Amino acid sequence: MESEHIMTSTHGVNVEQLGHAVEAITEDPETGRFRFRAETEWTDGLQCVTAIDDFDQAGERIHTREFHVEGDEPEQILGKRTAPNAVELLLAALGSCLSVGYAANAAAMGIELSRLRFELEGEVDLRGFLGISEDVRAGYNTVTCTAYIDADASEEELAELRDRVETTSPLMDNITNAVPLETEVVSERRGGRNVEKPRR
Repeated sequence: MESEHIMTSTHGVNVEQLGHAVEAITEDPETGRFRFRAETEWTDGLQCVTAIDDFDQAGERIHTREFHVEGDEPEQILGKRTAPNAVELLLAALGSCLSVGYAANAAAMGIELSRLRFELEGEVDLRGFLGISEDVRAGYNTVTCTAYIDADASEEELAELRDRVETTSPLMDNITNAVPLETEVVSERRGGRNVEKPRR
């Protein structure tokens, strides 16, 4: 991410600090290595709660406030609709990631944002999740995202902004490219054994 038109603050983003962060990570790439974690616990029915607290930067544990994210399913999928379901939270995560990317990159480009919002949709065929058909994938078949921007920028600048964001968005990268995933099941009953299954 390039830092251009250095100013104190643009739509709440400290551009000078952003530039310093880019320079620091460029000089010492290790400071740009983060490990994030989450812990999800089933509560009842199809409901669960995920706790998010500390993370690591360059191998150092950083303690922050704890957040809780609830999950459930719609009544049509045997839930109680007390919270969003996992695939909806994926859309929310993508929207959040793009919001950060647009705000930071716009500030670096000297573009002042007045308003920014995203509309995201995804289509799922439950035949995959329910194991009815092996020909149907369990996850989203398609995801669409429309960004609505009110900013002091030309069409060319907005096109460049979009390209910067979509090229560097972590969530867009995770969704469009396969991420190595390893899973493990640990039996907490006495005498149980671990069952580990790498997923590719």
